[in-house]
Order: sequence, then C-alpha cells, then structure tokens
Amino acid sequence: MGCCQSSFFAYKFHHRHQQTPSSGGFDAAGSGEVPSFSEFTFSDLKASTNNFSSDNIVSESSDKAPNIVYKGCLQNQRWIAVKKFSKTAWPEPKQFAEEAWGVGKLRHKRLANLIGYCCDGDERLLVAEYMPNDSLAKHLFHWENQTIEWAMRLRVAYYIAEALNYCSSEGRPLYHDMNAYRVLFDENGDPRLSCFGLMKNSRDGKSYSTNLAYTPPEYLKNGRVTPESVIYSFGTVLLDLLSGKHIPPNHALDMIRGKNILLLMDSHLLRNFSTEEATIVVDLASQCLQYELKERPSTKDLVATLASLQIKTDVPSFAMLGISKQEDSPSPPQRPLSAMGEACSRLDLTAIHHILVTTHYRDDEGTNELSFQEWTQQMRDLLDARKRGDYAFRDKDFKTAIDCYSQFIDVGTMISPTVFARRSLCYLLCDQPDGALRDAMQAQCVYPEWPTAFYMQSVALAKLNMQQDAGDMLNEASELEEKKQRNSRTS
Repeated sequence: MGCCQSSFFAYKFHHRHQQTPSSGGFDAAGSGEVPSFSEFTFSDLKASTNNFSSDNIVSESSDKAPNIVYKGCLQNQRWIAVKKFSKTAWPEPKQFAEEAWGVGKLRHKRLANLIGYCCDGDERLLVAEYMPNDSLAKHLFHWENQTIEWAMRLRVAYYIAEALNYCSSEGRPLYHDMNAYRVLFDENGDPRLSCFGLMKNSRDGKSYSTNLAYTPPEYLKNGRVTPESVIYSFGTVLLDLLSGKHIPPNHALDMIRGKNILLLMDSHLLRNFSTEEATIVVDLASQCLQYELKERPSTKDLVATLASLQIKTDVPSFAMLGISKQEDSPSPPQRPLSAMGEACSRLDLTAIHHILVTTHYRDDEGTNELSFQEWTQQMRDLLDARKRGDYAFRDKDFKTAIDCYSQFIDVGTMISPTVFARRSLCYLLCDQPDGALRDAMQAQCVYPEWPTAFYMQSVALAKLNMQQDAGDMLNEASELEEKKQRNSRTS
C-alpha cells in the first residue's frame, strides 16, 4: 500500500514551498478587474450554474420574496453569483432592465459589484461578483473555527459604511433589508456589501423581511424605504457586531439606556476589546436606531466615526478571520470536461460529493479478486466498516467517514479506489489537503488510469496552492476520460 509515497509526492511538496503564494483574485481568467455591466443570455447563466443545480445554491429567500442565489462559473473561468427572481417579481422587462442598469453603473471596492443581468422571456436574473468566503452572519452567528475578533468587527463596520456612503454619493442611497447576510467576504477576506440589496425583490414587493422587530418604524407606517431607513438597518448590523447575536433593537436600546454595555457585548470576545471603542460604537448604534429620522446620522458621519476606530490596519482581513487566502482555480483544461471534471475545475466540493455518492462503487469492478475469505468474520467486519463509512459519507459526517474508511483501508485485505477517493474528499472538507492528495495518489496506484483519481489530485493540489500542477492534473484527467470514452465506443 506504500507505492504512492514516491519521489513525485516528495517533489510536489518541495515545489509547493518554493512557490510564491497566489495573489488570489476573483477573476481566474487574469485581470482581477470588474468587467463592465452587460446583458447575459439565459443559456449562458444556465450553463454557468449547471442548469441551476441545487448543489450550486448559495442562499434562498423566504416565501414572501421568493428568489434564489446560485454560484456559477463562466467560460472564462470567472466566478459569479446569479440571483434568480420568481417569474412574477418583475412583470415589465423594461422596468427590470432600467433598475439593473442603474445599479450596474456602480463600481466600488467595498461592493460585491453587479456585472450583468438577464431579461429573457419571463426570466429575470442579476449577475454579480462571487464572494467566496461566506457572509457576516455565517462568521458571526454560525462560526466553527473562531469568532470574529474585535479589530475585524470594526473593519466590517467601517467598510460597509464606506459602501453606503459611496452609493449615497452616486444617487443610490436606498438599500433594501440590510442585515448580516448582505455583508459578504471576498477572496482576501475583506467585507463587501452585496449589490443585490440595491434592488427590491420585486417591482412592487416588500423591501424588508417579515421580521418586524428589525424593521425601521417608518417603513411599518408607510411601507416606503428612505435613506434614513438604511441608517436604521445599519444600526442593527452594528448591534450584531457588538453582541455576536441578532438582538431586537428595542431590547438593545433598553440595555444601552440602562448603561449595561458589557452585557450587550459578545461574551466570545473574552473582554478582548477596548471599552472606550465599544462605547463609541454603542453610541453610534443608538443614534442610528433613533425613532426620529432627523436624529439619525448621515453616511458621512458613519464613515468619519468608524474611520477613527480602525486598528490593526496592517493585518490582512483573511488573517483576522482565520481563513486561508483564496487561491485561484486550476487553469482551464484544453478540452471539454465531464460533470466530475467541471466540479473539480470549480473546486466545488459539494458537487464532487454528490457525484461520488451517486457513482457508488461502479468503478471498483475488477480491482479485487475475492476468495472464500470474503465470508470470514474478518471480511464481514471489514465490509461493515466500509458500509458505516458510506452511510457517514452520504450524510456528510466526514470525520466519521474518515475513521470508518481508515479501518477498512488499514486492514488491507480489500483495496478500493473509490474508498480512497471518498476519503480524499473527506480530508478536503475537513481542511486537510495533504491527506487528500495522498489518498488521491493511492487511488491512482490501485487504478492507474482512473480519471477520478487524477481529478481528486487536481483539487487537492489547488487547495495546496499548486495551481500549475493542479491544471496539469486536470488536463491529464480529462485526457484519460476522453480515452476511456473512445474505447467504450469502439468496443
């Protein structure tokens, strides 16, 4: 079983440490610049999202304002976010196009910029830059590795205030339903404001979610969004940043009036913040949440106050978030790819998981010659370990799957390339790309011309920031797949 601990493997890791880290960037095709706003065809967006596959869904809205955001990849390897509205949301194509073009004129480093739209028959879609590092809500409320440190929270507040101030200065002061889900993190971990909130969910639809506790009081009275309503919503985001929870504004204001600032603060910060800075942010949140519109600060006031609080300005955002700097995808292959190849090219681990689950053990046929030993208790235990691993893999319990598959592999009586491929993906999903690469190479040893083994190596190499090697491996996998298809046609 040690055949893959080769000079190739040693060379790859030596080579990785000699490389200059990737500069990242959302344009894997090269320039990193935001493209000019344009119209997309529905077929373009359908292809980029794998026919609007459920595996590509990034977020879904409520039934009150039904629309879905998908992750997509264009032919030039640019990643995009595609918001698909319900068919009845914008009945007039001209109105939708005019609104989209208005938002599409905006270009700012603090925005996840709108780069296009589609108005095809009943279809209404928006296309924006894809932000690969999740939302503020995910990092703040559902964190797995570490909570957001105080300096990063101040940076989030400042950057989003800059985005709002820019939009206001460009004549687009209205933002619909600002919340922690609208703040997204780019490839460098920098926070950006989603451009989708600059358009309503429908021509005549509601501008806020149905949770009335967080809705500006004037909107409840007349159903209209004003620039001051946006300031109120920004105040609720400040509360999120302070508390690490989604606290209703009225409850928070009661705590502020009672001078219970420390009770308001997120306990996960472990008092690692300046009380003076926190007091300034609390006061600013309180101003934003005032009932009277004229008592709320302007976007310029927000920027001025928060600019003075910025600390750790020399520390990159990805370091403060505790994430790896986003790597580029492997360079595009020289031939069309299968569904597995496309998923690996996009580093779409969810799609890879779906394919490996549905493929099952079809590719293992002929890799084992089993004798009567298969019916011994040891063999039954071995197959039971693999079955438990399969159940855990199917249910996305990847740590348990690793343990069960390791029991199967360590006995060594049966050798399964599929188990190696599945454990490789489990390692990737547990942020262990070194282990993933080893398993993908072991799968190649068992089945030397198996495209999946090469595809999995490509993904692992990309995660290890070895982009050239990842691209080479992707091309090698597609060549093997093409050869396999030719042979099946002629046989």
